[in-house]
Amino acid sequence: MQQRKDEQEATAAKTTLRLLEKTVKDMLVDQGRLVEVPYTATLGDTMNALVANKVVALPVAAPPGQWIGAGGSMILESDKQTGAVRKHYIGMVTMLDIVAYIADDDGSNDQTTDVANLEKKMMVPVSSIIGRSFEGLSLWTLNPNTNIFDCMELFSKGIHRALVPMDSQMENIQGVELVESASSYKMLTQMDLLKFLKDHASELGEILSSSIKEIGCLNQNVYAITDRTKVIDAIKCLRTALLNAVPIVESSNDFEEDHRQLVDGEGRKPIGTFSATDLRGCHLSALQTWLPLRALEFTELVSRSPLFAFKEGVSAPKEMVSCQPQAALGEVIEKIVSKHVHRVWVVDEQGLLAGLVSLTDIVGALRVSLLSKIDVM
Repeated sequence: MQQRKDEQEATAAKTTLRLLEKTVKDMLVDQGRLVEVPYTATLGDTMNALVANKVVALPVAAPPGQWIGAGGSMILESDKQTGAVRKHYIGMVTMLDIVAYIADDDGSNDQTTDVANLEKKMMVPVSSIIGRSFEGLSLWTLNPNTNIFDCMELFSKGIHRALVPMDSQMENIQGVELVESASSYKMLTQMDLLKFLKDHASELGEILSSSIKEIGCLNQNVYAITDRTKVIDAIKCLRTALLNAVPIVESSNDFEEDHRQLVDGEGRKPIGTFSATDLRGCHLSALQTWLPLRALEFTELVSRSPLFAFKEGVSAPKEMVSCQPQAALGEVIEKIVSKHVHRVWVVDEQGLLAGLVSLTDIVGALRVSLLSKIDVM
């Protein structure tokens, strides 16, 4: 009886191993061409590109030989026939970079001044704001021959996306590189990885049945803003803590609570989500009007605005995507992929915040669990 069980476990482990031996290239089969912006593009142009392509990050391209790439990287696009270098990817600009720049000021707390300066800020070149978020400090590539397990290692460290050279000149190299030259690139994200794993759930076995608490991807440190926090202050909170999103919780009767600052969200009632990506759907004129509003009101307005174009099945800003600590990992991954969110708020039986689960948390915990499963072979 025990022998049969051991054989079944070994067979399941081999099936999982075969999945993990698939490569980055396999995850990019249906991926479209890389969307980028030139280094001279204004912040306004960049936000328009983010809106038009429904993405939250774009690589920035510049002429070769004039820039040092983020983190000392040297990611080049070259002519396939002649090898001549055409452009240099100098960094990645994300919505958090833009949010950080919008929130940066001279120390003034005058919100009228914030609104008045917004138009001027939107005219600066995008190259001047690269690196305002942690991820923007480096630019990564993943060789297309890198296996999924090694790819998971990168994404478990908080790196959200990487460029993939589709005809890399470094054929025998796998893993992460800061120096690369190719005639074309694609982008691989944490979300792409989770979508691929979801589509191959049967090959992952019983791991997906484990609860998020058991598998260790429940992060109990959750910061929030209150329903009285204004949009401009919420943006500044994201910038200060380098967060992409925060839950909006019911305000406390405590008169000492500062609604301009982050609060400890644990044990509080969540009623919405404020995310840097919410701003992606805002044209400049709308953003100028909405900055002084309360963040909760903003999410409701944005969700009804025709300017905010959602993909089918994607959650609206005001929607709370949540789960309980005993939720199965597979169930949480399904919510993340179907709603296209980058974190799920974890609530207790009373609906009070108990933590959160991010894509980084899931990839890291899943990788550790898969490693222990493979070790039985």
